[in-house]
Order: sequence, then C-alpha cells, then structure tokens
Amino acid sequence: MKVESTGGPSGVAYSKRTLASSVRKTSETSEDKVELSDLAGQLHIDEGSFDAARVLEIKQAISEDRFTINADAIADRLIESAKELLIHRQR
Repeated sequence: MKVESTGGPSGVAYSKRTLASSVRKTSETSEDKVELSDLAGQLHIDEGSFDAARVLEIKQAISEDRFTINADAIADRLIESAKELLIHRQR
C-alpha cells in the first residue's frame, strides 16, 4: 500500500471525488448547467479531524514496514460508524 500526499485533507479529496462523480451536465440549452445529486448535498467536510502529523507518522511507519493493522479495532469502528449513519438516516 502506498500513501501519497494529495495536497489537502483526505476527507476533502474524497469529498471532491464523490462530488465530481455525482455531478451531471445537462444540455437543455446552449448554456452549461450543472445539477447536484442528493448525495452531493449530504457531504460534510470536518476539517478539524485531519491530523497531518499523524498522517506523516503513519506514512513513515509504512515505508519502514513497521505499520501494523488492528483488524478488531477497525471492525468495531466500522460497525459504530454504520450505526451512527443508520440513526442519522432515521431522523
């Protein structure tokens, strides 16, 4: 796995890719018109959650083959995140 700098927080880069994939160009008139999908309206960027120092630390550990993955912790966080999304959708 290779980690590269995107020039900004990973959440921002991901959101831009998601937003770009959810934009549709219509040609009803000679003017350019852009419509955003419902998904694009739901995007939220939390700039405070990006820790550049931590990213560099992880990148260094990966390059030195010292990085270990705790699958149990990842699974627990994914389940918790899914629960939060379901609760949010029900509101």
